[in-house]
Amino acid sequence: MEVAFTGLGILMALILLRMPIAFAMALVGFGGFWYLRGFPAALATTGERFFSTVLSLELSVLPMFVLMGNLVSRAGIAQELYAAGQSFLGHRRGGLAMATVVACGGFSAVCGSSLATAATMAKVAMPPMRKYGYQDSLATASIAAGGTLGILIPPSVIMVIYGLMTETSINQLFAAGFLPGLIGVLFYMAAVQWAVWRNPAAGPRGDYVPWPERWRALRGIWAVIALFTVVLGGIYGGIFTPTEAAGIGAAGALALALVRKVSWRTIFQVTVESAHTSATLFFILIGALIFSNFVNTAGLPEGLLKLIAGEGASPYAVLVAILLIYVMLGCVLESLSMILLTVPIFFPVVMGLDLGIPPKWVLVWFGVIIVMVTEISLITPPIGLNVYVLSSVLPEVSTTTIFRGMLPFIVVDVLRLALFTAVPWISLALPRLLYG
Repeated sequence: MEVAFTGLGILMALILLRMPIAFAMALVGFGGFWYLRGFPAALATTGERFFSTVLSLELSVLPMFVLMGNLVSRAGIAQELYAAGQSFLGHRRGGLAMATVVACGGFSAVCGSSLATAATMAKVAMPPMRKYGYQDSLATASIAAGGTLGILIPPSVIMVIYGLMTETSINQLFAAGFLPGLIGVLFYMAAVQWAVWRNPAAGPRGDYVPWPERWRALRGIWAVIALFTVVLGGIYGGIFTPTEAAGIGAAGALALALVRKVSWRTIFQVTVESAHTSATLFFILIGALIFSNFVNTAGLPEGLLKLIAGEGASPYAVLVAILLIYVMLGCVLESLSMILLTVPIFFPVVMGLDLGIPPKWVLVWFGVIIVMVTEISLITPPIGLNVYVLSSVLPEVSTTTIFRGMLPFIVVDVLRLALFTAVPWISLALPRLLYG
């Protein structure tokens, strides 16, 4: 286990020296395996990881969902989602911020990316909120927090990666993320309500929209509902696999973009951008798998479990300690890097704990919990990637202002994490119903 801890220390040093995490994990993983098993074994294992990952049929889901999300982002769906939310909620105090959260949830259902959701909704939601006098802290915080739903509400790229790393059913992970995502929307709306209760001037009321106009606004989001229903309804109904669903979703998003008169030049740019993002994800995933080989061979998960058992800690005390480690790591690492770095270490530990959950559901539930912790890391200082995305899209708003408005959202995130940790069957209700 000492070798594994030495490797972790070297890895953190390389990351702090700004080496790309994909190369840092691959280098440490290769070097550690070389030390433990010799150069020929390390070379063979690394080569096998490269080929098996690149040729994996299951991994084709990643570029397809990335392409779907990017096409949807360019098709103008975000504006229609926000308009529908604004028509129903805008007349309430803080209603435009609540409409932003609802629109982020809807956009997440066809995007799958937290950063893309935050960047897109910033351009859509900020002008109306400024028009009605919303404080920048509440307005930007609602966008940043709502954007985190992109990695929880299916289809989620993060959940796909987690499923591939732990060999967990992507179908079950998508089903498990659905209800927590909806509850997350409600919790964020409660956070907005709390913020405007403490300071009514932060979120003034907007104009009242008559019911006929509300129904017309709802008709504008048919495309989102149709795409979401086809992709996830097909997966949940067993009509097609997640890989097939990703292809159908990408084709549907392309058809939608063409209907919305998106130019071929833009579609080409989106395709190139999606290929670049997918290649980056593949490199990071390959590096994580090489590193995973090393830590497992070095016996780190088994050593941690024996150490914990020797201390006599209860299973839930161990789980809370793991979650606290994730929260602390979230302050210095971005979300994808954090998951790829820690999942190989902690998921075998969690599998060895007696949490009162059937073994077949432990990794599904743990995946939801990990994504929730990652959501918190996206809006907490000093990294808070969603905050920095907003700062780049809205350069006139300082990161200090955005972080100042994040407190209510961080509080409800912690409460939601505690709820789903203490009551696992909430997140497992839908996958158990669908997949027994």
